[in-house]
Amino acid sequence: MRLTIGPILFHWPAEKKIDFYARIADEAPVDTVYLGEVICSKRTPFFEPHLPDVIARLERGGKTVVLSSLSEVMLKRERDMMEAIAATQGHEIEINDASALLFASGRPHRLGPLMNVYNDETLAYLAKRGATHVCAPPELPGASLAILAARGRALGVGVEAQAFGRASLAISARCYHARAHGRVKDNCQFVCEEDPDGMPLKGMDGKTFLTVNGVQTLSHAYLDLSGEIEALVTMGVSDLRLSPHGVDMVAAAQAWRDALDGRISSVELKRRIAAIVATAPVANGFFHGRAGHLNLAPAHGS
Repeated sequence: MRLTIGPILFHWPAEKKIDFYARIADEAPVDTVYLGEVICSKRTPFFEPHLPDVIARLERGGKTVVLSSLSEVMLKRERDMMEAIAATQGHEIEINDASALLFASGRPHRLGPLMNVYNDETLAYLAKRGATHVCAPPELPGASLAILAARGRALGVGVEAQAFGRASLAISARCYHARAHGRVKDNCQFVCEEDPDGMPLKGMDGKTFLTVNGVQTLSHAYLDLSGEIEALVTMGVSDLRLSPHGVDMVAAAQAWRDALDGRISSVELKRRIAAIVATAPVANGFFHGRAGHLNLAPAHGS
C-alpha cells in the first residue's frame, strides 16, 4: 500500500511550504505528493513561482508529484486555471471540481476527495472518461469504501482513502474566515494566514467542534484511521492519504510506513499518532458509519 501527502489546504507562507516540501522530499517515506492550491484561487500567486523548484526537489527525493486543482470554480480566471492544469504535460493532475471534467474528460486524470465519488457506479462512469485514480470522500463509511476498492481493482483504478488529518466537510461560496474578522471575501487581506491550521469554531456550549479555513469547513478532530489499518489493507485500498498540518508530518508518515511494513502494531501506530497530534482529538466515526467526531474502537475482525 502506498502513502501519499495530500495538498496543503491552509494558507501557509511560501517559505514555510518550501521548507515543508524539502523535508518531505528528504525524510518522509511516502510515494506520492499532491501539490497545488485547492481552497482559494487568490492564494495561488504566493506559491506558484516556487512550484518548479519544489517539484524538482520532490522528484529528486523519489516522490511522484501530482498537481491538484481548485475545489470551487466561480470566476473566469478560475476556469482558465482549470483549463491550464487540464492541459498539463509531464505530471498527473487531480481534479477537485466537476468543472474541470469539461477540459480533462478523455485524458488520464485523478479525482480528489472533494469530487464526492460515493459509489462504484459513479466510479465506473468517471473511469470511462479518463479517471485512473480516486480519493474517496473522508465521510464515506468503511463498508462503502470496500465496495469502491473492489470495483477499482476490477477497473484498474486506484482507490485512495484519507487516513490522517482534519476532514473536509464543506466548501462555501462565501468566506466565513473573512467575515469572522469583519472583512469581505474580495478584501479579506488574507486573514486566513493567521490560522495556519485553521480557525477553531466553537458551538453554543463553548466546545470547539469545527475548523474554518477560508471558504472551507473542516472537522476539529483529526481523522485517524490507524485503528482500521488492517481493514484498509484487507479491502484493498491502494493508497492512504496524510493531509498536511502544522505537526510533525515526517513522524506521522514514518509511523504509518512502519505499521504498513509490519514493524509496529496498529495499537502502537494509534499511540504514536495521538502523541503527534497532542493538542486536538482524533476521530474515526465516519469509517464506522457513525457521527464523524466519535473515536470508536475498531470493529471486530478489522
